[in-house]
Amino acid sequence: MPFRLHASQSTIVEVDGQACMGYDKSRKQTEDEALTHAKKKAVQHAATYIKSESRVKDFELEKDLVEAYSNATVKVIQELSRTWYRDVSLGDCCQVKIKAEVIPDNEAMERISKGKGQTDDPSAPLNVQLWTDKNDYKEKEKIKIFIRGNKPFYARIVHKGGNGELLQLLPNPYRKDHYFNGGVIYEIPSGQDRFEMEVTPPFGQEDIIVYASTAPLGDINLSPAGGVYKIKTESGEVAERNRAVSLKEKIPGQQTKAAEFSESQIIYKTGQ
Repeated sequence: MPFRLHASQSTIVEVDGQACMGYDKSRKQTEDEALTHAKKKAVQHAATYIKSESRVKDFELEKDLVEAYSNATVKVIQELSRTWYRDVSLGDCCQVKIKAEVIPDNEAMERISKGKGQTDDPSAPLNVQLWTDKNDYKEKEKIKIFIRGNKPFYARIVHKGGNGELLQLLPNPYRKDHYFNGGVIYEIPSGQDRFEMEVTPPFGQEDIIVYASTAPLGDINLSPAGGVYKIKTESGEVAERNRAVSLKEKIPGQQTKAAEFSESQIIYKTGQ
């Protein structure tokens, strides 16, 4: 099996936070306080959402899940709005609405993912496994990629060559698949794909990255390149753009909008 370089699980939410000036705060301090309030709500909403979606039966694993989100960090993906309004009793107030990624404690999530049956259990947090058929490849050998999630998910599969070029392998111009069923192993390339991953120079280290979510992923800039797409978005922005997922209310009228997110990355080596 190839070396698993990186794997992470998180929850993406849309929330808002409020703060009022009172007599002792400037507008800047009030805006900062509103943002801090939004981040706090993001953690709370993510924890509530993930517990409602992940019906972990094992007590120890459930405890790990609570611990993971109690020690979560928050990264703002996008500030959706920042508005001022006047409250009759509180005076001038600020509301900040954000889309944020809530990143649980990695060690606790690792314990959950390694729990008995959790990699395949659809009631556990989203976990998309990624692997290739070999660890090292020689010139002219063909590479096969496999993915499997524990629940239905949307995904984008990216190849990073030794020269740093990014290609989107799936979806591609001939295989539009971006939604995958849980518990099923998918092979790339296969089926409608019109490309092969044959090892050619330059040799060295190459990466496969899978961005996955329970909601449709954010858009990136692409251009056709044979049977795949060349990624035109700057490499440093690709991960963040994928996290701009399309959030919808699970229940009409429900305020919380959230989705699970997973990023997996493996590396393999090529040579003569």
